Amino acid sequence: MTRGSDYFKKVASAVVDDWLELEPEYATQLGEHRYDGALDDRSERGISQKASAYRRHRDAVREIDEAGLDVDDRTDREILLGALEERIFTLEELREIEWDPLVYNPGDAIYPLTARETTPVSDRLRSIASRLEQVPELLEAAQRQLAHPPKIHVETALLQNGGTISLVDDEVSRLLGSDRSLASLVEPAQDAALAALRRHGSFLEDLLKVADGDFRLGPDRFARKLQLTLDSSLSASDILERADNHLESVTDEIEQVSRAYLDDNGLDSAGDRRETIRSALEHVARVRPDDDSVVATATSALERAGQAVRDGGIVTVPEDEMVVEVMPEFRRGVAVAYCDAPGPLDNGGRTFLAVAPTPEDWPSERVGSFYREYNTAMILNLIVHEAMPGHAVQLAHGRRFNGSTPVRQVFMSGSFIEGWAVHAERLMAAAGLGGNAVRLQQLKMQLRMTINAILDAKVQAGGMTESQALDLMTVRGFQEEGEAAGKWRRACLTSAQLSTYFVGYTELADAFGSLEPKLRDGFDPVLAHGSPPPRHLSQLVTAGSNPGTSSR
Repeated sequence: MTRGSDYFKKVASAVVDDWLELEPEYATQLGEHRYDGALDDRSERGISQKASAYRRHRDAVREIDEAGLDVDDRTDREILLGALEERIFTLEELREIEWDPLVYNPGDAIYPLTARETTPVSDRLRSIASRLEQVPELLEAAQRQLAHPPKIHVETALLQNGGTISLVDDEVSRLLGSDRSLASLVEPAQDAALAALRRHGSFLEDLLKVADGDFRLGPDRFARKLQLTLDSSLSASDILERADNHLESVTDEIEQVSRAYLDDNGLDSAGDRRETIRSALEHVARVRPDDDSVVATATSALERAGQAVRDGGIVTVPEDEMVVEVMPEFRRGVAVAYCDAPGPLDNGGRTFLAVAPTPEDWPSERVGSFYREYNTAMILNLIVHEAMPGHAVQLAHGRRFNGSTPVRQVFMSGSFIEGWAVHAERLMAAAGLGGNAVRLQQLKMQLRMTINAILDAKVQAGGMTESQALDLMTVRGFQEEGEAAGKWRRACLTSAQLSTYFVGYTELADAFGSLEPKLRDGFDPVLAHGSPPPRHLSQLVTAGSNPGTSSR
């Protein structure tokens, strides 16, 4: 085996360079703009080319003896191996190009070029034109390669295809309005892409009639994907056991807070456990926004949470601009809110906190259910998770991390990112933000987080039915029926991602316990190392590694 940190840095840089070239859409998300004019090659030939390159790089990294590396480089070596193994598994074993129409949606490739202002408009328009020119070929590949997709995936692809048409039509035209000199380049590509997207919509409608694939990965593939996604020492069975136990302990805690809340508001707290919790949650939900006020409510919550974080000294808040926006239509159908931050390789830029209002065709009863779930107190807790001091703050710290290799800038752990955001909720509720009303919502989100992991395993690997899943969420999780229905869809459409919240939270809690003396002045030491898998955090902080910072 080969020794030496200099050699590892050379190999790691070569892996990252190839990865960014082979995955240009991800490169754009990260803020590497050399490949903004290219779409990912989803053809059979392109998939084979990627898998071959990643196997070659994996073998080279394996040959490097970790004994010759310091803590940071050893960590990066393990992260790099895990990322390569996960990508090879996805390409060669999951074979999503054959059954998942969602992977062919070009919206995610176009949107950051319309929304992020970190490169000149003229450069973005040229890149948009280049990507739009490739959309017909991309969608032809989808129509050629897709076979036996799950019905729920086709339904969601149809929904998102309409949103992508609006994106290409409206948002590209809006950006083009700021530089009409490029109209002759952009508009023909735009027209061709729109025609291809409309044809693709017809194809999806026909495909829906014969969609008969199984959305479940099955026990073996799910266990392997979970291991590779989480990069955790916990097995699938360990996670499920921990989740079952945590569900009981959080239910006890939310019962206690519910009784205190009801007493404080002069309400009856003498009912049984379920009746008491439900009464408290229903009372909190009386104060809620609607479609017209939800963005303003979220914006106000962002200001309130930001001030509380700064006053409490929980973590340093970087001076990065954050904006609440209505979620683009093409991204709806999976999650209610998300944080869209500038990539770790980008310079400047705003962080968008996207919130999805209810669809226009929803009946009033379903709309009411949605806002009972996402009431004013819940939105404050949600903003803590997505922004302050959750995702937006953590990712801003991550952009300032400058390690000896680019590995942690390119391969970020979802478990660390989501685990920190769940801890952010706990920290802010414990600090008194919003009183017991927000504390109740934070504990309800703890129930949801825990149930997410149970759903992930039992839907993808255990055959859980829709009725069983809805019963778990509405009875044990006290979720509104609309929220539960949306989560069932998400559990069918995704795998392993729903476990990142619980596993990240659990592993970070373990790390925080061992690091407690180092965290008495705030959690900056936790956020100073990028977004590594949580299992590495204790050794990174304890070793006293001194990561550099950049001016991003």
